[in-house]
Amino acid sequence: MAKFSDIIGQEHIKEHLKSAILNDKVSHAYIINGEKDSGKEFIANTFAMALLCENRAEDAEPCMECHACKQAITNNQPDIIKVIHEKPGSIGVEDVRDQIVSDVYVRPYAGGKKIYIINEADKMTVQAQNALLKTLEEPPQYVVLLLLTSNISALLPTIISRSVVLNLRPVEDKAVRRFLMERMHIPDYQADICVAFARGNIGKAKHLATSEDFEEIKTEAVRVLKYAEEMDINEFVSAINRISAYKMSIDDYMDILLIWYRDVLMLKATKDVDSLVFRDEIRAIKDRAGKSSYEGIEKIIEAIDKTKARLKANVNFELAMELLLLVIKEN
Repeated sequence: MAKFSDIIGQEHIKEHLKSAILNDKVSHAYIINGEKDSGKEFIANTFAMALLCENRAEDAEPCMECHACKQAITNNQPDIIKVIHEKPGSIGVEDVRDQIVSDVYVRPYAGGKKIYIINEADKMTVQAQNALLKTLEEPPQYVVLLLLTSNISALLPTIISRSVVLNLRPVEDKAVRRFLMERMHIPDYQADICVAFARGNIGKAKHLATSEDFEEIKTEAVRVLKYAEEMDINEFVSAINRISAYKMSIDDYMDILLIWYRDVLMLKATKDVDSLVFRDEIRAIKDRAGKSSYEGIEKIIEAIDKTKARLKANVNFELAMELLLLVIKEN
């Protein structure tokens, strides 16, 4: 856990939460909505620690030194309850009843607040959400519920209407790049790829920057991109399947393909080599830009986005890859 000042970007959320603390207008429920790895847990943990801090600064920053803060830092704070669930794909009604509903009327151990953090709240079943709704309708004064989600549309309208919704925004590229280079000491060429890959998601940027397989991932992706036109569907599927060895999601891998084709489009449109992410592959990018029309490159970029959506909708992997390869070959 850390201070609000350690949160990269998200000024609107930091100011809202700090103002709520300073003006004693903390809501009973917040929905922190943002894509995976965008920093939802970090924000929730910082807010929870600040609420319980015994020696808060004038700007609402937690002191990091008091007993309550030290408990929070070591994950031993009894008034911060993190809801857990055994089933990886869903949070059931019993999880909510056992860990929240039956516990909310037990007063805080030490602080003035009792905070429940539900990560992946969009995985709550309808029954679980309805059970939570009863607590939201008449919560004890000291209760604060933090619902973290990457898919707010999966929450019931009644849950949303009774909560303050805080939507995370993409962090500016220059802020992500500065964070990687200054705090994590990542070299500039690697930081550039991580920034482009992350598209404003600080967690994604950190994940790639700290990956021991960074060069292997990049090399494998470039090989697929260079020779996709010559591959049959089995070779293409096998090549993309190899990313599992690097513990990387297919969605993230598709983002790397997008960056490549955006480089191709950028070079074709501007001839500006310095603006490219894959600058060390300039020859291959020039070759691709020469073979494809603007419309063709845009069709490939659109096809990659469609492939991501199809995979999220659980369309057959090989069918999705076959459709993508067909568009690449045709354009």
